[in-house]
Amino acid sequence: MNVLPKAVVRVIESFARLPGIGPRTAQRLAFYMTHVPQTELDKFADSVRNIKTGTVLCDLCKIISDQSPCSICSSPVREKSIICVVEQSSDVIALERTGKYKGSYHVLHGSIDPLNNIGPDEIYIVDLLRRIRIQKPRVREIIFATNPNMEGEATAMYIQKQILDLRIQNSEILMTRLAHGLPIGADIEYADERTLSRALEGRREY
Repeated sequence: MNVLPKAVVRVIESFARLPGIGPRTAQRLAFYMTHVPQTELDKFADSVRNIKTGTVLCDLCKIISDQSPCSICSSPVREKSIICVVEQSSDVIALERTGKYKGSYHVLHGSIDPLNNIGPDEIYIVDLLRRIRIQKPRVREIIFATNPNMEGEATAMYIQKQILDLRIQNSEILMTRLAHGLPIGADIEYADERTLSRALEGRREY
């Protein structure tokens, strides 16, 4: 017999569908929300409701932003000829916290994962290759900052092969990979600032 109110059950089920949230955590969050004032719940609901309508993808780097081009792409002090390729917008936030990187980004919004039917066409690889072909100033370095797991490595290798085909047009492209401090199987998003700083400084040619 289920003693939980249906409204609470629905909230638990909604939280449990989020990545990284297990059933127990979902239940704790749902019960916590029963003690929150209604005005705060209304603000929370409005924030969730507006997260899609209040954001856009930057036309250049594909980061989630409130404007296009985003503040990074439109900044006159960022180095446009260096592009750091990441899987998610949250990876950009993690790298920006280091204060060490002054180039631009390209967000793929995922990685190549055949087991989950995610191929090169399902993420923003074609847009990256287009940037490399037509961008002014010319791209001189691509930093692969995909996650150091099987999917991230496969994605970096695939993009590397595609870029090699473009070298007829631009022989100056250097391809590097984050190194020194990022353990195999870890996610960029959860790395601390010092680890990411060392990874940026110790990147190697790819």
